[in-house]
Amino acid sequence: MTVSDPQFDVIIVGSGFAGLCMAVRLKQAGIDNFIILEKDREFGGTWWANHYPGCAVDIPSHLYSFSFAANAAWTRRFARQQELLAYTRSIVRDFGLDGHLRVGTAFDGAAFDEAGGYWRVRTSGGALSAKCVVGAVGALNRPALPKLPGLADFAGTMFHSSRWEHGYDLRGKRVAVIGTGASAIQFVPEIVGQVARLDLYQRTAPWILPRPDRAIGAREQRLLASWPLLQRLCRALDYAQFESRAILFVHLPRMLGLVQWLARRHLQRQVADPALRAKLTPDYRLGCKRVLLMNTYYPALTRPNVELVTDPIAQVRAHSIVTAGGQEREVDAIVFGTGFDVEHAVNAAEVRGRGGKLLFADDKQAYKGCAVAGFPNYFLITGPNTGLGHNSMIYMIESGVAYVLDAIKAIRAGQLHSVEVKEEVQRDFNAELQRRMKGTVWSTGCKSWYLDQDGRNYTLWPGFTFTYRRMTRKFDMENYVVK
Repeated sequence: MTVSDPQFDVIIVGSGFAGLCMAVRLKQAGIDNFIILEKDREFGGTWWANHYPGCAVDIPSHLYSFSFAANAAWTRRFARQQELLAYTRSIVRDFGLDGHLRVGTAFDGAAFDEAGGYWRVRTSGGALSAKCVVGAVGALNRPALPKLPGLADFAGTMFHSSRWEHGYDLRGKRVAVIGTGASAIQFVPEIVGQVARLDLYQRTAPWILPRPDRAIGAREQRLLASWPLLQRLCRALDYAQFESRAILFVHLPRMLGLVQWLARRHLQRQVADPALRAKLTPDYRLGCKRVLLMNTYYPALTRPNVELVTDPIAQVRAHSIVTAGGQEREVDAIVFGTGFDVEHAVNAAEVRGRGGKLLFADDKQAYKGCAVAGFPNYFLITGPNTGLGHNSMIYMIESGVAYVLDAIKAIRAGQLHSVEVKEEVQRDFNAELQRRMKGTVWSTGCKSWYLDQDGRNYTLWPGFTFTYRRMTRKFDMENYVVK
């Protein structure tokens, strides 16, 4: 192999929605010399890794799917994990991606060959090379586990929600659930009827709104399949409804009081006990942390075998948990609903660019969430500041993929050595982005996984999704160093 002849045009890292979307668009553009690396034994990303009871999406199904692969066969308005995983399998099948997948092959890192203008890639299956690398790993894949005193001494069963042990029988067990985030509010209602007792340890109460979920019957499915225009209309209406939330989150956070009233009414209707209701009422502005949608969580907490514990955990013992107030509760199993280590997931592998620069070593900044200064021919899908607090990430994924595809096509058409975003362009872009972030609800003072350890929001997009789409519609080569 010569320096001018890497094995692949593109190596995609990750086989979730982002990786599959990139792969489909490459094939449609006539670029077939690529592979998709997947560390897990099967593809599917988030929807393969997360399979806890009740696992479901919090965006309407018709909106949480690709615009180029509409699915009229969703059985629920908010699809569950099994259907979402089946959808990713249909994408692989229908677009002929199976031969491009390398499952069970972890991306261990990469280094840019400055002479050859390509990437040397290290994987668990050996060394590879590619003209371009596209990181599409997402952020919700590295479980966050709290550092609790005595946790190593626990003699029972414990697991994170994203590593659910289906072989462990919860029936008749005393179970401690630690965490009250998006996963916990879904699986707690599913298991509460099985366990003898459930102690739910809450650090911060989430804002919860009703989830307008319903079954989609065979007649409606046939109608949508027969009238694709109607299906597109349903998708557009869902998009408009959810996109409108950006007006409140980004531009008018003071107006969120009305939505908070709706959330409080939801709580009051489902929880009669004023003491329990007080514990479940958040003390921060709605939207500052992720807003959750659920109908069965609050009723689950009113069951006689459930206790909501807000006293901090002081110690874990072999068969119990002790809180700061000195109360000891016996427990057979601990389930962590503590979310993901988003901050460290973005640089889990060692990627070294021009001059040996380490990706995201000093900060987590990117240009349009797709390119990083110092890393030629290296692209990201759903990179820094492309996450959403109000709408479907699939829309953002398709936007980022369009931009990256245009960049790859430009490299191929011009037979370029490399393209690398200019440092000053990236710096100015992020300065403006953080300026826009200051007036949003995410800057109202609460602590969330949206923020890094310095309190900087490196996760979310501070604006409408259609502005991001307009920004990523065409590769702007004038903002890159081109060799």
